[in-house]
Amino acid sequence: MQCCFAETRLQRLHRPLKIDSSTSAMNSLNRFTDPFYFVTRLIVGLMFASHGGQLVLGMFGGMPGSDNMMMQVGGWIQLVGGLLIAFGLLTRLAAFICSGEMAVAYFMIHVANAPTPMAKFFPISSAGPQVSNKGELAVFYCWFFLFVVFYGAGRWSLDAMLFRRNAPATTPSTA
Repeated sequence: MQCCFAETRLQRLHRPLKIDSSTSAMNSLNRFTDPFYFVTRLIVGLMFASHGGQLVLGMFGGMPGSDNMMMQVGGWIQLVGGLLIAFGLLTRLAAFICSGEMAVAYFMIHVANAPTPMAKFFPISSAGPQVSNKGELAVFYCWFFLFVVFYGAGRWSLDAMLFRRNAPATTPSTA
C-alpha cells in the first residue's frame, strides 16, 4: 500500500519538465571545460612559440639572427613564453610578459607603421593596406594572454601537477 503523498510512476511521467541549470543542455558542456581550455592553451602557446622560432632560429622560413635587438628580445619572449604557456608552467607570469610584449608590438610596430590615419585604428589585414595596420594577431595574442593571466593555468597543466595545494578536497561539514 502506498502513502497518499507518494507519487506514482504514471504521475511522474506526465508531470511537466522543470528546466533548471543542472539539466539544461548547455550546462552539460561544462564537463569539457578543462580539456577544452587545455587544448586551446596548448595550440595558442605553440603557435606563439613558432613565431618566436621564426624570429630567433629561422624555423618555418623565418629570419634568424635579426640585427634589431627589439626583434631578438621579442622572439625569445615568444619562443620561451609560448612554450611555457602551452605546457602550463609558470603560466600566469609567462602570459603576463607575453601579453605585454604583444601590446608593445601592436603600438610600436603595427600602429606606428600604419600608412594612413584610418589604418591606425583597424587591425584587420584583409581590409587592405590603406585601412589596416595588420596587427590582428598581436591584438588576439595580447587579449588571450591577458585572459590566461586572470584564469590561470587550469587543471590540466604542469603548474597544477607541480604546485598542488595540500588542502583537503572537501571541507568537513559541521552539523
